[in-house]
Amino acid sequence: MPEETKSRNFIELAIDKDLQDGVYDHVHTRFPPEPNGYLHIGHAKAIILNSMIAEEYNGKFNLRFDDTNPTKEKAEFAEQIISDVKWLGADFEDRLFYASDYFERIYEAAVKLIKKGKAYVCDLTAEQIREYRGTLTEPGKESPYRDRSVVENLDLFERMKAGEFEDGSRVLRAKIDMSSPNMNMRDPVIYRIAHIEHHNTKDKWCIYPMYDFAYPLEDAFEGITHSLCTLEFEDHRPVYDWVVKEVGFEMPPRQIEFAKLYLTNVVTGKRYIKKLVEEGIVDGWDDPRLVTIAALRRRGYTPESIRMFVELCGISKAQSSADIAMLEYCIREDLKLKKPRMMAVLHPLKLIIDNYEDGVTEELEAPNNLENEALGTRKIPFSKELYIEEEDFMADPPKKYFRMFPGNEVRLMNAYFVKCTGYDTDENGKVICVHAEYDPASRGGNSPDGRKVKGTIHWVNAATAFRAECRLYSSLIDEEKGVYNEDGTMNIVPDSVEYIKEALLEPALAEAKAYDSFQFVRNGFYCADAKDSKEGAPVFNRIVSLKSSFKLPKAEA
Repeated sequence: MPEETKSRNFIELAIDKDLQDGVYDHVHTRFPPEPNGYLHIGHAKAIILNSMIAEEYNGKFNLRFDDTNPTKEKAEFAEQIISDVKWLGADFEDRLFYASDYFERIYEAAVKLIKKGKAYVCDLTAEQIREYRGTLTEPGKESPYRDRSVVENLDLFERMKAGEFEDGSRVLRAKIDMSSPNMNMRDPVIYRIAHIEHHNTKDKWCIYPMYDFAYPLEDAFEGITHSLCTLEFEDHRPVYDWVVKEVGFEMPPRQIEFAKLYLTNVVTGKRYIKKLVEEGIVDGWDDPRLVTIAALRRRGYTPESIRMFVELCGISKAQSSADIAMLEYCIREDLKLKKPRMMAVLHPLKLIIDNYEDGVTEELEAPNNLENEALGTRKIPFSKELYIEEEDFMADPPKKYFRMFPGNEVRLMNAYFVKCTGYDTDENGKVICVHAEYDPASRGGNSPDGRKVKGTIHWVNAATAFRAECRLYSSLIDEEKGVYNEDGTMNIVPDSVEYIKEALLEPALAEAKAYDSFQFVRNGFYCADAKDSKEGAPVFNRIVSLKSSFKLPKAEA
């Protein structure tokens, strides 16, 4: 039988050809985030793609911070990004770099361009530069400072570096083509003045390179072969190629663009997340309702589930959006065979088994996961007083209600058959306690006489259950209205998290540590919150419910 041939995406095909043609003899990729916020699910695609390509070709992968804009960057963000990239499984070992480490070399590259007559100091204001730039249908107009001599440009640029000039008073521009149909080629600014302390270089510099100038140089300095980036940089590729060519690199990197990963009805823009954080709408950048990588991890998502999601979305040049249901499908698929299935009662209602002996507690054996015997079994305590879910009892049920009601027999999961004999109410008529009798011969949940029951419900033992907070998350965004309004505001749902303070859980769950996850039977997958859990008192986030609306497309025959 022939081996199955794995289809290759357009990036792999391009790299295959480069290696075959001898353009490169190895593969070296990088992920270059700006430390101005937390990474989100879209960045996860770029991290996984770049590291996967390096691994596939036995190449190298770098993590490099594009820290060229100190007005927005923080060391806190850099530390979080390092943690996120490691958590996703990208191997950068000792290949962690900062653009700021190259500031001297980038400065020297700018001087080289000036000496070649390919860069000049311009005194136009930012507004004037925009005016001179032209439009998509009209060519730009050359700056009156474009023909300054090399000597004058070198002098002015050195004085910019020395801090003689105010912010915005001068810039260094590449001298390319003011009539180019590509607006990015119309003498782009490559250095600006900014008297601000940098998180890494402190106050050593008061001029900083622009991204379009810095990042091709950084790639070239590090020996990157394939600079993989998203489609919005496609129009910037001519600038990228111009920079590495004019500075004189013998084996310049090749930029290849791919489509971003868009997720419907979620907030991904850093400035919008920052606004949610500053206004206290969410609990920080790692709030489980967000899709930052830190938030997904805190919610209980795994690196494997995110990798599965990225693979399902695929790598292409066509812009498209994925539904959050696909991401939820991936975490269900990843956890369903890995995690123990425990019992937790979110809305407790007392159940008294009247014919069970007072003061006796027995231990029953329960499988940890019926679909994965390798996870073994556990002991669960059982006695006269239990708790069940409020919704599992109705005094006057509708047809086809198979749970507990007067006269009906159900199975207590992994325990016994019990038959409801009555219930107690408070002064307002609310049911506060259910009474039942059990069949001792049905231990383990099966009757020796072969009778069947249609309802199986879960429970916890009253004396040993521990009380915990569970948080049920729903969409932060009004899905009918979409994320953003025309005025830039967001359609935020006011009650997107339900705090259940009085949930009762199996005693073994009290030992859960941060990021430990479980399936709560009949309820969903839950994870111990990394921020608010305390030793012996975990707080649980619902990762995802058990039911899914997403169906994996069938493979074509």
